[in-house]
Amino acid sequence: MFFDYYYLVLVLPAVIFAMWASSRVNGTFRKYSQQRSRRRLTGADAARLVLDANGLRNVRIERVGGNLTDHYDPRTNVIRLSDSVYNDTSTAAIGVAAHEAGHAIQYAVGYAPIKLRAAIIPITNIGSKLALPLILIGLLFISGELGVQLAYAGIACFALSTVFQLVTLPTEFNASRRALSALESGHLLDDDEMVGARKTLSAAAMTYVAALAVSLAQLLRLLLIVGGRRRND
Repeated sequence: MFFDYYYLVLVLPAVIFAMWASSRVNGTFRKYSQQRSRRRLTGADAARLVLDANGLRNVRIERVGGNLTDHYDPRTNVIRLSDSVYNDTSTAAIGVAAHEAGHAIQYAVGYAPIKLRAAIIPITNIGSKLALPLILIGLLFISGELGVQLAYAGIACFALSTVFQLVTLPTEFNASRRALSALESGHLLDDDEMVGARKTLSAAAMTYVAALAVSLAQLLRLLLIVGGRRRND
Protein backbone atom coordinates (compact mmCIF):
# COMPACT_ATOMS: atom_id res chain seq x y z
CA MET A 1 0.00 0.00 0.00
CA PHE A 2 1.37 3.41 -0.98
CA PHE A 3 1.58 5.96 1.83
CA ASP A 4 2.27 9.53 0.80
CA TYR A 5 4.80 10.70 3.39
CA TYR A 6 5.56 13.76 1.30
CA TYR A 7 1.97 14.93 1.64
CA LEU A 8 2.03 14.34 5.39
CA VAL A 9 5.32 16.16 5.94
CA LEU A 10 5.16 18.90 3.32
CA VAL A 11 1.62 19.61 2.19
CA LEU A 12 -0.51 18.92 5.25
CA PRO A 13 1.19 21.60 7.42
CA ALA A 14 0.70 24.12 4.61
CA VAL A 15 -2.97 23.12 4.28
CA ILE A 16 -3.47 23.56 8.02
CA PHE A 17 -1.81 26.98 7.76
CA ALA A 18 -4.20 27.88 4.93
CA MET A 19 -7.20 26.76 6.98
CA TRP A 20 -6.00 28.89 9.90
CA ALA A 21 -5.50 31.90 7.61
CA SER A 22 -9.00 31.50 6.17
CA SER A 23 -10.52 31.22 9.63
CA ARG A 24 -8.54 34.24 10.81
CA VAL A 25 -9.66 36.50 7.96
CA ASN A 26 -13.30 35.54 8.49
CA GLY A 27 -13.01 36.08 12.24
CA THR A 28 -11.23 39.42 11.83
CA PHE A 29 -13.79 40.62 9.30
CA ARG A 30 -16.65 39.65 11.62
CA LYS A 31 -14.99 41.43 14.53
CA TYR A 32 -14.41 44.72 12.75
CA SER A 33 -17.75 44.54 10.98
CA GLN A 34 -19.05 45.65 14.37
CA GLN A 35 -16.89 48.80 14.36
CA ARG A 36 -18.85 51.49 12.53
CA SER A 37 -17.34 54.44 10.71
CA ARG A 38 -18.10 57.70 12.48
CA ARG A 39 -18.54 59.33 9.09
CA ARG A 40 -21.07 56.61 8.18
CA LEU A 41 -19.26 55.90 4.95
CA THR A 42 -20.24 52.66 3.24
CA GLY A 43 -17.80 50.41 1.45
CA ALA A 44 -19.07 51.74 -1.88
CA ASP A 45 -18.65 55.33 -0.67
CA ALA A 46 -15.07 54.69 0.40
CA ALA A 47 -14.15 53.00 -2.87
CA ARG A 48 -15.67 55.89 -4.83
CA LEU A 49 -13.75 58.50 -2.82
CA VAL A 50 -10.45 56.64 -3.20
CA LEU A 51 -10.99 56.23 -6.95
CA ASP A 52 -11.99 59.87 -7.47
CA ALA A 53 -8.99 61.08 -5.47
CA ASN A 54 -6.81 59.22 -7.98
CA GLY A 55 -8.63 60.51 -11.04
CA LEU A 56 -10.41 57.22 -11.75
CA ARG A 57 -13.97 58.49 -12.13
CA ASN A 58 -14.46 56.12 -15.06
CA VAL A 59 -14.23 53.04 -12.81
CA ARG A 60 -17.71 51.81 -11.91
CA ILE A 61 -18.72 50.18 -8.62
CA GLU A 62 -21.30 47.41 -8.58
CA ARG A 63 -22.78 45.07 -6.04
CA VAL A 64 -22.17 41.32 -6.28
CA GLY A 65 -23.65 38.47 -4.28
CA GLY A 66 -21.77 36.33 -1.80
CA ASN A 67 -19.54 36.91 1.19
CA LEU A 68 -16.12 38.50 0.62
CA THR A 69 -16.41 38.00 -3.13
CA ASP A 70 -15.06 41.51 -3.68
CA HIS A 71 -12.82 42.03 -6.71
CA TYR A 72 -11.76 44.44 -9.41
CA ASP A 73 -12.41 43.34 -13.00
CA PRO A 74 -9.91 45.08 -15.29
CA ARG A 75 -11.69 43.83 -18.42
CA THR A 76 -14.83 45.83 -17.65
CA ASN A 77 -13.15 48.41 -15.39
CA VAL A 78 -15.59 47.60 -12.60
CA ILE A 79 -15.13 47.09 -8.87
CA ARG A 80 -17.61 44.54 -7.54
CA LEU A 81 -18.32 44.65 -3.83
CA SER A 82 -20.04 41.87 -1.92
CA ASP A 83 -23.25 42.18 0.09
CA SER A 84 -21.24 42.41 3.32
CA VAL A 85 -19.18 45.34 1.99
CA TYR A 86 -21.17 47.42 -0.50
CA ASN A 87 -23.65 49.14 1.85
CA ASP A 88 -21.89 48.38 5.12
CA THR A 89 -20.43 51.22 7.20
CA SER A 90 -17.93 49.14 9.17
CA THR A 91 -14.18 49.73 9.16
CA ALA A 92 -13.74 46.18 7.84
CA ALA A 93 -15.97 46.85 4.84
CA ILE A 94 -14.27 50.18 4.15
CA GLY A 95 -10.84 48.52 4.27
CA VAL A 96 -11.87 45.79 1.82
CA ALA A 97 -13.50 48.27 -0.56
CA ALA A 98 -10.46 50.55 -0.52
CA HIS A 99 -8.25 47.53 -1.21
CA GLU A 100 -10.18 46.80 -4.41
CA ALA A 101 -9.83 50.45 -5.38
CA GLY A 102 -6.11 49.94 -4.83
CA HIS A 103 -6.14 47.27 -7.54
CA ALA A 104 -7.83 49.67 -9.95
CA ILE A 105 -5.12 52.23 -9.20
CA GLN A 106 -2.45 49.61 -9.89
CA TYR A 107 -3.81 49.05 -13.38
CA ALA A 108 -4.14 52.78 -13.98
CA VAL A 109 -0.51 53.51 -13.08
CA GLY A 110 0.87 50.42 -14.83
CA TYR A 111 2.08 48.64 -11.69
CA ALA A 112 4.41 45.96 -13.07
CA PRO A 113 3.49 42.93 -10.89
CA ILE A 114 -0.22 43.20 -11.64
CA LYS A 115 0.50 43.54 -15.37
CA LEU A 116 2.63 40.40 -15.14
CA ARG A 117 -0.08 38.56 -13.22
CA ALA A 118 -2.69 39.48 -15.81
CA ALA A 119 -0.37 38.37 -18.62
CA ILE A 120 0.27 34.89 -17.19
CA ILE A 121 -3.34 34.08 -16.27
CA PRO A 122 -4.13 32.41 -19.65
CA ILE A 123 -1.09 30.11 -19.61
CA THR A 124 -1.62 29.42 -15.90
CA ASN A 125 -5.17 28.24 -16.62
CA ILE A 126 -3.94 25.96 -19.40
CA GLY A 127 -1.11 24.65 -17.26
CA SER A 128 -3.41 23.82 -14.35
CA LYS A 129 -5.56 21.66 -16.66
CA LEU A 130 -2.60 19.82 -18.19
CA ALA A 131 -0.49 19.31 -15.06
CA LEU A 132 -2.20 16.32 -13.43
CA PRO A 133 -2.86 14.30 -16.63
CA LEU A 134 0.74 14.74 -17.78
CA ILE A 135 2.15 13.75 -14.39
CA LEU A 136 -0.08 10.66 -14.12
CA ILE A 137 0.73 9.49 -17.65
CA GLY A 138 4.40 10.16 -17.03
CA LEU A 139 4.39 8.12 -13.81
CA LEU A 140 2.73 5.21 -15.61
CA PHE A 141 5.59 5.11 -18.12
CA ILE A 142 8.32 6.47 -15.85
CA SER A 143 10.76 3.73 -16.86
CA GLY A 144 10.98 5.23 -20.34
CA GLU A 145 12.50 8.57 -21.28
CA LEU A 146 9.19 9.81 -22.71
CA GLY A 147 7.44 9.07 -19.41
CA VAL A 148 10.05 11.06 -17.50
CA GLN A 149 9.71 13.99 -19.88
CA LEU A 150 5.90 13.93 -19.61
CA ALA A 151 6.05 13.84 -15.80
CA TYR A 152 8.41 16.79 -15.63
CA ALA A 153 6.38 18.65 -18.23
CA GLY A 154 3.37 18.20 -15.94
CA ILE A 155 5.37 19.54 -13.01
CA ALA A 156 6.41 22.53 -15.11
CA CYS A 157 2.73 23.19 -15.86
CA PHE A 158 1.92 22.98 -12.17
CA ALA A 159 4.81 25.34 -11.42
CA LEU A 160 3.01 28.03 -13.42
CA SER A 161 0.35 28.20 -10.71
CA THR A 162 3.10 28.60 -8.11
CA VAL A 163 4.55 31.48 -10.12
CA PHE A 164 1.08 33.00 -10.26
CA GLN A 165 0.76 32.78 -6.47
CA LEU A 166 4.21 34.30 -6.09
CA VAL A 167 3.37 37.25 -8.34
CA THR A 168 0.05 37.70 -6.54
CA LEU A 169 1.75 38.44 -3.21
CA PRO A 170 3.25 41.85 -4.08
CA THR A 171 0.05 42.93 -5.87
CA GLU A 172 -2.08 42.19 -2.81
CA PHE A 173 0.29 43.77 -0.31
CA ASN A 174 0.70 46.82 -2.53
CA ALA A 175 -3.07 47.21 -2.98
CA SER A 176 -3.49 47.15 0.80
CA ARG A 177 -0.76 49.75 1.26
CA ARG A 178 -2.43 51.99 -1.31
CA ALA A 179 -5.78 51.48 0.40
CA LEU A 180 -4.56 52.32 3.89
CA SER A 181 -2.61 55.33 2.63
CA ALA A 182 -5.69 56.64 0.81
CA LEU A 183 -7.95 56.14 3.83
CA GLU A 184 -5.47 57.93 6.05
CA SER A 185 -4.56 60.81 3.74
CA GLY A 186 -8.20 61.34 2.79
CA HIS A 187 -9.24 61.31 6.47
CA LEU A 188 -11.90 58.74 5.66
CA LEU A 189 -11.24 56.91 8.92
CA ASP A 190 -10.05 58.16 12.29
CA ASP A 191 -6.86 56.76 13.84
CA ASP A 192 -8.66 54.20 16.00
CA GLU A 193 -10.83 53.17 13.05
CA MET A 194 -7.73 52.62 10.91
CA VAL A 195 -6.84 49.76 13.25
CA GLY A 196 -9.89 47.80 12.09
CA ALA A 197 -9.17 48.36 8.40
CA ARG A 198 -5.49 47.56 8.85
CA LYS A 199 -6.08 44.32 10.76
CA THR A 200 -8.72 43.18 8.28
CA LEU A 201 -6.38 43.68 5.33
CA SER A 202 -3.45 42.11 7.20
CA ALA A 203 -5.53 38.99 7.89
CA ALA A 204 -6.62 38.86 4.25
CA ALA A 205 -2.99 39.09 3.11
CA MET A 206 -2.14 35.96 5.10
CA THR A 207 -4.50 33.92 2.93
CA TYR A 208 -2.31 34.72 -0.08
CA VAL A 209 0.82 33.78 1.84
CA ALA A 210 -0.87 30.50 2.77
CA ALA A 211 -1.89 29.83 -0.84
CA LEU A 212 1.72 30.26 -1.93
CA ALA A 213 2.90 27.94 0.86
CA VAL A 214 0.47 25.21 -0.26
CA SER A 215 1.50 25.59 -3.90
CA LEU A 216 5.22 25.46 -3.06
CA ALA A 217 4.70 22.40 -0.85
CA GLN A 218 2.76 20.63 -3.60
CA LEU A 219 5.43 21.49 -6.16
CA LEU A 220 8.20 20.09 -3.97
CA ARG A 221 6.10 16.98 -3.28
CA LEU A 222 5.62 16.33 -6.99
CA LEU A 223 9.32 16.75 -7.69
CA LEU A 224 10.20 14.28 -4.93
CA ILE A 225 7.59 11.73 -6.07
CA VAL A 226 8.69 11.80 -9.70
CA GLY A 227 12.36 11.83 -8.75
CA GLY A 228 11.88 8.90 -6.38
CA ARG A 229 9.90 6.83 -8.90
CA ARG A 230 12.52 7.52 -11.53
CA ARG A 231 15.34 6.28 -9.30
CA ASN A 232 13.40 3.19 -8.26
CA ASP A 233 12.73 2.28 -11.89
